[in-house]
Amino acid sequence: MNFTCEKNKILKAINSVVKGVASKTTMPILEGILIQTNDNEIKLTTYDLEIGIEYIIESEVAEQGSTVVNAIMFSEIIRKLPDTEINFKINENNLLVIECEGSLYKLATMNPEEFPELPRIDVENSIELEQKTLKNMIRKTIFAVSNEENRPIFTGCLFEVVNNKINVVAIDGFRLGWVSNFLNKEYSDFTAVIPGKTLNEVNKIVTDSFEMIKIGVAKNQALFEMENCKIVTRLLDGEFLNYSNVVPKTWETRIRVNKSIFQNCFERISLISASSIEKEKKYPVKIDIDIGKVTISCTNQTGDAKEEMFIATEGKNLEIGVNPKYFLDALKAIEDEEVFVDFGTSISPCVIRPIDNEDYTYMILPIRMKE
Repeated sequence: MNFTCEKNKILKAINSVVKGVASKTTMPILEGILIQTNDNEIKLTTYDLEIGIEYIIESEVAEQGSTVVNAIMFSEIIRKLPDTEINFKINENNLLVIECEGSLYKLATMNPEEFPELPRIDVENSIELEQKTLKNMIRKTIFAVSNEENRPIFTGCLFEVVNNKINVVAIDGFRLGWVSNFLNKEYSDFTAVIPGKTLNEVNKIVTDSFEMIKIGVAKNQALFEMENCKIVTRLLDGEFLNYSNVVPKTWETRIRVNKSIFQNCFERISLISASSIEKEKKYPVKIDIDIGKVTISCTNQTGDAKEEMFIATEGKNLEIGVNPKYFLDALKAIEDEEVFVDFGTSISPCVIRPIDNEDYTYMILPIRMKE
């Protein structure tokens, strides 16, 4: 194997595939990057048995071949080399020789035949989206994915295609994020629950561009395909919550508020509540809604804080306890200028929605206030 490649090209490929390297494994081969040549292309592959990533770049190939090299060592060396052409070749001792201007490195390699093949996916259903659309949908839901492994189905996002619309939904037991987008052509209906870990990596790889990405699903695998990159992942088994039935359709109390002002209030209140966020069931932030006024307050061992806002209110007066982090996560994900926040009772969920955009819904369960 012998090829030459610009540093910026191979570094971009490494930064994409390194997200599929196994971090904790008894199989050293999974800690490596598989490097393969094909005519004047180089393919880099990583696979941790849950998520696999392939990235193809054009390159000057003098001699065909393949090898596996430790991903961390390889990426750190390439990152620190000068911004110019780099030559890679396998020498007679089966070491990967890396040459760039006055730099020379020789790395131990592993047998490429021992590297596991990525699953071959017979796609049953697929859709195409602009990359910026997918990136935005992931950004608006991924923070509501559960970290609790005892409910594995909620450690992923539901992708549901129905009536020519895609819904992406995340639930962690305390909150729900739901974003929708109409598709530009007709597709068959399907559902799949994709691990949050995979979506985090997809989000880092896709660009904020109009370039297309194809999402395909099979019985237990999903495939994300871009022009020069492919990501495969297992799907999560189980039945996802019937999310549309749990989001309240009516409200008893509603406020209309500038999103940025509301967000700034919660950020300031969180300075007091931050020390007790891990104990939010004991120390919630309290929201008091009166006619034309909302008061947000918090009291704990650190001190106390109060923010008053004079805004449009409708319905009944209300006092409710909430986790401020959950409100902040939702408000940061919303790009619209104003939001509705709808409440039922002090023990029922509240719902945040942009006023001029029905594509995004966020629901939060309250925290019972101490008497």
